[in-house]
Amino acid sequence: MAKKVRVCFHDRCFDGTSSAAVFTRFYRECVDAQAGFAYTGLTHKPAGSLFDDGLFDAEENVIVDFKYSPSPKLTWWFDHHQSAFLTPEDAEHFRRDSSGHKFYDPHYKSCTKFLATVAGEKFGFRAEPLAELIRWADIIDGAQYDSPEAAVKMNVPATQIALVIEASKDELLTTKLIPELAAKPLAEVAQLPLVAAHFRELYRRHENSMDILRKKVEADRGVVFFDVTDHPLEGYNKFIPYYLYPDCFYSVGVSRSTQ
Repeated sequence: MAKKVRVCFHDRCFDGTSSAAVFTRFYRECVDAQAGFAYTGLTHKPAGSLFDDGLFDAEENVIVDFKYSPSPKLTWWFDHHQSAFLTPEDAEHFRRDSSGHKFYDPHYKSCTKFLATVAGEKFGFRAEPLAELIRWADIIDGAQYDSPEAAVKMNVPATQIALVIEASKDELLTTKLIPELAAKPLAEVAQLPLVAAHFRELYRRHENSMDILRKKVEADRGVVFFDVTDHPLEGYNKFIPYYLYPDCFYSVGVSRSTQ
């Protein structure tokens, strides 16, 4: 029977989804080619435990691009966030780990690039086939676009896929995309029906949110301000204010959410 690998990843996040894809390919190529994978998206919660009882139900339990768990069932962990540890005790637990399978470096802009680098240096993983995915995860998660326009116009496959990952209401979409991202170029993934259909609708909403913000934003001494609480705007591209006012350094906004 094939070994089961449970990969937990930061959901609704291009970097989290890409990290899960890179880990999948790395594990199949360098650890166990016959392993079977199951994926669970994790989101930050305002209170309570981040990790439900029974989450780590496999022979290999993995977390990528998300906070550390001291569970003895966790076998692999990769993260790059400054806020990776919920408590000092968790940080100390990580420092005492001797498995050689848990890695942390907050100097990386993306977990995807960090994971690919570690897997290459320590386990001989050849990440070249995923170079495009790794490069774009670093750009998107590190906000390293050439311009605000590049982030807002979404005229390349990576940014189109990122919009779908972040804004689709299909709760299973990211878990469906992970194997595709692990195996196909971004241009092919963007043309998949489960991506293309969502993108068309989501981009229409994106253009609507741009129209709303264009009417609402005000700029003063390098700061963009806006209040959109009178509109049913669940989310918006955070680069829009800088696209509208390229000389600004900060944006301060108020919006309303069902949550």
